[in-house]
Amino acid sequence: MSASDDPAIRVFLVDDQQMVRAGFRMLVESQPDMVVVGEAGDGGEALDLLTVTAADVVLMDVRMPRLDGVEATRQLLERAPDPDEAPRVIVLTTFDLDEYAFSALRAGASAFLLKDAAPPELLGSIRSVHAGDAVVAPSTTRRLLEHFVRAAPDPEAEAVPDTSDLDRRLASLTEREREVLLLVAAGRSNTEIAGDLVVAEATVKTHVSRLLAKTGSRDRVQLVVLAYDAGLTGR
Repeated sequence: MSASDDPAIRVFLVDDQQMVRAGFRMLVESQPDMVVVGEAGDGGEALDLLTVTAADVVLMDVRMPRLDGVEATRQLLERAPDPDEAPRVIVLTTFDLDEYAFSALRAGASAFLLKDAAPPELLGSIRSVHAGDAVVAPSTTRRLLEHFVRAAPDPEAEAVPDTSDLDRRLASLTEREREVLLLVAAGRSNTEIAGDLVVAEATVKTHVSRLLAKTGSRDRVQLVVLAYDAGLTGR
């Protein structure tokens, strides 16, 4: 591949089951625009290897020995000198409503996906997350948030966010931007939001871009978590 070509998406695999990693490797490397650059059997090993291995997207199992995917995701993203240059993390879970999955999103993961997702969904998720479209499965995001709005606080999650910080991040939003934020938090795609508000999809993209900039959010998933932490969802 020449320097002028689009580089392949560099994927790093983290799972404590070798057969699972082998399956993901075969699938990813069957694609002309992707390459597996490394793999690890737990979060601690992943952090060590990702110190010396450049990756664009990390497929991170949630439940692993030694260091689980939640803490590994948190440490991986916290240590990045530039958040925009940090790898995007897709957390993988066996359970549709997994408490660990939401904790991972709060830790900075860009998306979560069920391990039994169809190959086209997994590959599409890798491409979408790499392109910055963090909400891979809006319906699943919506179900997860509905579950946590009803449930007691997750003991595995970090401390309750500082409300003054949340107020500061939301203070400059216009009424329309708050409306878009609520729809993003409900798991609506740009196309669906455009239909809801009877505006062009390009207008929605502009609103989302402004939301990201004003709230200091890296991607759409962080917008969802912000809305949840601020108590804007489930009302």
